[in-house]
Amino acid sequence: MTIALRGLSTVVPSTVLVQEEVRDVFGAQPGLNRLAQRIISTSFDVSGIERRHTVLSELTWDEHEGEAVFFDQASGELLFPGTKARNELYATEATALYVQAGGAALEATPGIDAADVTHVITVSCTGFYAPGPDFAIARDLGLPAGVERYHLGFMGCYASIPALRLARQICEADASAVVLVVSVELCTLHLRSSNDPDTIVASSLFSDGAGAAIVTGRPAEPGERWFELERFATRITPDGEGDMAWKIGDHGFEMVLSNAVPAIIGEHITGALEPLFAAEPELTEALAADTSGEAIEHWAIHPGGRSILDKVEARLALSEAQLVPARETLRDFGNMSSATVLFVLRRILDDQAARDGDRVASMAFGPGLTVESALLRVRG
Repeated sequence: MTIALRGLSTVVPSTVLVQEEVRDVFGAQPGLNRLAQRIISTSFDVSGIERRHTVLSELTWDEHEGEAVFFDQASGELLFPGTKARNELYATEATALYVQAGGAALEATPGIDAADVTHVITVSCTGFYAPGPDFAIARDLGLPAGVERYHLGFMGCYASIPALRLARQICEADASAVVLVVSVELCTLHLRSSNDPDTIVASSLFSDGAGAAIVTGRPAEPGERWFELERFATRITPDGEGDMAWKIGDHGFEMVLSNAVPAIIGEHITGALEPLFAAEPELTEALAADTSGEAIEHWAIHPGGRSILDKVEARLALSEAQLVPARETLRDFGNMSSATVLFVLRRILDDQAARDGDRVASMAFGPGLTVESALLRVRG
């Protein structure tokens, strides 16, 4: 049975953060030591990011009405709202993005409307509330009263791949299933000034965005462009548990992202791909011979940072062109945690050089250190 990923859509908030301007704001904060100022300058400048998006309209120099919560324009200081204030804003802003992205995916999937959706899977690690986003999607998009709902929370940057895997398993079990998958991450709600190197690196990378798609066994319409979901794999690396983590603090969620992460990914990435390729001896042979880039045309790598992409490109001997979708996503949107890989897949699908039948290997990395991967095929 062919399981399709259809209607892949992406959404970002309207407020744009220019990387150089954000760097200057963070570098001018009171209480920073000289080392922190150097790390800020380096992290922002070598990030590979030109612009990011945020739901925080006050994080600009534009005139802003109301009391300052995150940024005092008069003094140029970043403020320290509590976790409650951040999460309350998440509940408001994330709901709107969930509904917008889910609606966009439905609109982009010919032959399927809200009444056809049987399951909803939502993904996020940047906020919590109940009734949750799965409920809001069902209510606001007019889904059937009996729609089944699931939420994958607090898994980190790799979570969209398990969501697609779960959607595929549902469709394999029920040929009539139509699964709406929506990922929304509002990482900028948790940015703050700090002398801590991990916090600084996180502040230079993370941003807000949403991605959504329909997963179903129903046949695509003529002329439709979509992905066939072939198989998935997961691998926990033997080290790195403390190098990427996500904890709840008194002033938002605290990200741990050590500079050892690229090296850990580089050391274990081939091992992480082994279970994904195991069903096809020619792919296993290509992996062993460092010719995976020749065996698989397109690579949708989660751009957790520029150094991670550099390490993946070198370790797998991929061409510069094969990393363009990931690098361009990083450049234009930053790291939107779990939603980011959906943006990379969308770029591949939009590329006219991606032909019907081309293979796509997708990988995302997160706490654990966990590597989630998927093998897809371009259709249409």
